[in-house]
Amino acid sequence: MAIFKGAAVAIVTPFKENREINFPKLKELLDFQIANHTDAIVICGTTGESSTLTHEEHLEAIKFTIDHVAGRVPVIAGTGSNCTETAIYLSTEAEKYGADALLIVTPYYNKATQKGLIAHYTAIANSVKLPIIMYNVPSRTGCNIQPQTAVELARNVENIVGIKEASGNISQVAKLMELADGCIELYSGNDDQVVPLLSLGGLGVISVLSNVAPKETHDMVAKFLEGDIAGSREIQLRAIPLVDQLFCEVNPIPVKAALNLMGMEAGPLRMPLTEMEPEHRENLKKAMIDFGIEVK
Repeated sequence: MAIFKGAAVAIVTPFKENREINFPKLKELLDFQIANHTDAIVICGTTGESSTLTHEEHLEAIKFTIDHVAGRVPVIAGTGSNCTETAIYLSTEAEKYGADALLIVTPYYNKATQKGLIAHYTAIANSVKLPIIMYNVPSRTGCNIQPQTAVELARNVENIVGIKEASGNISQVAKLMELADGCIELYSGNDDQVVPLLSLGGLGVISVLSNVAPKETHDMVAKFLEGDIAGSREIQLRAIPLVDQLFCEVNPIPVKAALNLMGMEAGPLRMPLTEMEPEHRENLKKAMIDFGIEVK
């Protein structure tokens, strides 16, 4: 059974002006997502600024989300680290809190060989019983999970079940799915490649776009899985200008600006991220309005 099918939101972490986590706003954002048919919540991923959260904040955000969502949709905890022991610590704590699954990014900065990736993921998986989705985003980490490596892990480690593919390399994803022969659950990690990855056997997307357009992102996947390829493609193509603006600066700078434009009060960013450039903000605002999102 898949952890989820459809669109999971890689949810932002809202901050107060003093940069503390704004838990009342996080509650509102979670309820907004569920009311608009988001299929799963990913908490403390890249979009959630996990790299600037302390371990205590990271775990508090995970626990708060699990408790508030209360089983309405699956909660997937981002517990990856470039330190294997840290990833094990975060993962075992998230399991205690009742997470439904884990999203584990490849080691960043120190990186790893393919042999190192196998050792890293196997050690984390052996520390928990939860299903694990590997997260491949070499543009951020400098580390690429080769298709053969992903398939070896999925075949040999019982609870490594899926991959969030954000390499942007469709040929690599096609090779992965050919080698996997059904042993791995594929999720798009790029909002501009949802339909292409679904066409290769993907089950959905872990999405930044879902923060501001949860229903449309859900519908894009749902229509494809129901056989309405044309309807799915229409949403994908209509969303491209907005997706372009959501990634015109490093994520999550634009998506937090977008939520603030919607009046959702996601708050500021933590350094080293800084506020969006004014001209980019205007372009983002226009793309939101053109897509049908109400801005304040």
